[in-house]
Amino acid sequence: MRVHPFNILFIFTIFVGNNRQLRQIFCSACDLVKRTHNTATRAVIATVRVGRNPLDVTLTPDGARASVANAGSNSVSVINTGTNTIKATVRVGASPRKVAITTNGARAYVTNAGAKSVSAIDTATNTATATVPVGANPVDISITPDGARAYATNFGSNSVSVIDTGTNAVTATATVGVNPVNAAIF
Repeated sequence: MRVHPFNILFIFTIFVGNNRQLRQIFCSACDLVKRTHNTATRAVIATVRVGRNPLDVTLTPDGARASVANAGSNSVSVINTGTNTIKATVRVGASPRKVAITTNGARAYVTNAGAKSVSAIDTATNTATATVPVGANPVDISITPDGARAYATNFGSNSVSVIDTGTNAVTATATVGVNPVNAAIF
């Protein structure tokens, strides 16, 4: 069976800092070239087959799991980073683009660009527990450090949706400039 190159997650080993500490970088095939130019060794240490068109990879705070948004499969692949194997595949809305994980690692939030929604995932059970309607074409999401709110940028409706993570409901929608892409909380 032939594996399409955009269904694979590559894991690289790099050395960073003055003490040359070992780190791993996870990247999908679609941005492989961009990321390999930043590595010291460019060595692939593992290849993990995930869903179609993986667009984003996010690690849990403890680094034990990586969540991959698979836009072409409407799913999130959860990878055990210790064994570099798929732990679970979670079905979410159409065209997932970005995954954000709470600082305690208990929940993940996924923007579903093709469904005008955000999926909430319980990371202990690897199940989608809620679907939150937001604006058109949500492409990015960030979570506050206390985990109380998530901010989703809605590219197609020029807005940002504020989600209460306790109730998984939108509490506010702010109109912003044209086609917001990124959300960051400092």
